Amino acid sequence: MNEQEHHSKNEGLTDRHQHLSQGESASTIKIVDYTPEHAKAFYDLNYAWISDAYEVEPEDEKVLEDPEKYYLKDGGAILVALYQGEPVGTCALKQGDPGVVEMSKMTVSKEMRGKKIGDLLGYAVIEKARELGAEKVILYSNRKGSAAGINLYKKLGFVEVPLTGHNFKRADIKMELNL
Repeated sequence: MNEQEHHSKNEGLTDRHQHLSQGESASTIKIVDYTPEHAKAFYDLNYAWISDAYEVEPEDEKVLEDPEKYYLKDGGAILVALYQGEPVGTCALKQGDPGVVEMSKMTVSKEMRGKKIGDLLGYAVIEKARELGAEKVILYSNRKGSAAGINLYKKLGFVEVPLTGHNFKRADIKMELNL
């Protein structure tokens, strides 16, 4: 292994994100479909943001421990944002009523926030919803803890609708996007 390879392998995510902020664009981010090798990153990234702002609920644990069962087995999807091959963000779609998918577990690692990775994930997950045949995407969020997220959802075209049918105590807003 040469010195450059060694440095690259031992450089932490925080160090590497400095490079992104020094002129690289969000185009260095790759959005990919989830594979089982992403399970730990899915858990870690989502657990970090949930526990940072909220109480981790039993439903969270269930979803994070088995995302394949919760999202993929019924025809949903999980997207992963990669920076230099490392997972730095996620977003999932769960099949709901016919023609409806629920978007959830959208997060970007704390070190990589503010770099438009959430935008890339948002646009990609909407495209994935279309590929799945969805006519509508719904989501549940929290006004206080997810203000930046709600602004992103509005930018993506989501509108607020009456709050119904949610599984999390922290949810205080429901939004939807007609495709």
